[in-house]
Amino acid sequence: MLNWKKYQQNISREFRDLGFGSRVGRESRYRLLNRDGSFNVRREGLSFWESMTLYQVMLRISWPKFFLVTLGSYLLVNGLFAAGYLLFGPDAIAGTQVTGVESPFLNAFFFSVQAFTTVGFGQLTPIGLGANILFTIESFVGLLGFALVTGFMFARFSRPHAKIAFSEKAVVAPYQEGRALMFRIANKRRGQLMELSAKVIFSFMEDGRRVYEELPLERDSVTFFPLNWTIVHPITEGSPLRDKKPGTLRKKDAEILILLTGYAETFSQTVHTRSSYKYSEIAWGARFSNIFNVRDDGRLSINMEQISDFEEVDLDGAG
Repeated sequence: MLNWKKYQQNISREFRDLGFGSRVGRESRYRLLNRDGSFNVRREGLSFWESMTLYQVMLRISWPKFFLVTLGSYLLVNGLFAAGYLLFGPDAIAGTQVTGVESPFLNAFFFSVQAFTTVGFGQLTPIGLGANILFTIESFVGLLGFALVTGFMFARFSRPHAKIAFSEKAVVAPYQEGRALMFRIANKRRGQLMELSAKVIFSFMEDGRRVYEELPLERDSVTFFPLNWTIVHPITEGSPLRDKKPGTLRKKDAEILILLTGYAETFSQTVHTRSSYKYSEIAWGARFSNIFNVRDDGRLSINMEQISDFEEVDLDGAG
């Protein structure tokens, strides 16, 4: 006969799957969350235009990639329009004799740049109906292009985003009279985060399905976040990590999921960031090294390069 209490516990666990779904948790062979907070689920079966997310891509790529994509698109579009001018013959552009350039394509390309940017030096002009129609189209495309790039740049500057550094590994270290799971975070931006809260979920396989258990924290929020914060889950009698060993976590394909939520003072908006630690990224019998320095003027500073540094300790007798 079905144990009703156990059934209710199973249902409760299913509802704590954070939205991944039982299929993803049961069959995925990859981590649920990448270290950068992205997910490993792919979407297939959509057409190119349905799956195209140019706006999101242009917001999320790094600044060097953004400028490379913008420059590449600029050169490509002008190259295509230059080829279009050449289709109307060598006389489609007047004034090429004063440019000092012998190549008809380069002359058409430089004229395209002037049309695209609406600069116009007054030396090169389109001749004929076809070349003038193409010039009109290019001027319109240029206006749209600059509006798009301006919008992308504004959105990139104004998009609220928490840039938080996570320690490369979480550690299981002595804590009070027992032990605790810890990881360290620090704010990489000069802007302040306020009312920062953390939620930590222990995810593992059990009886062929993935289970999610929230880990109670020593402190789940801080009002100010000027330097760093070591987030601590005490491994007590009621902890899901009680009696867990490295081998046990490996067999259960364990993963520690982290969600941080805070208020960005610069943007006056709530921001989120997330990350995770797989079982192989947890150092047992370790303690984070000191990263605080006292400057000559008496102010405290932290060395961001040492945020992941830890030293081995003896866990025997801890808990």
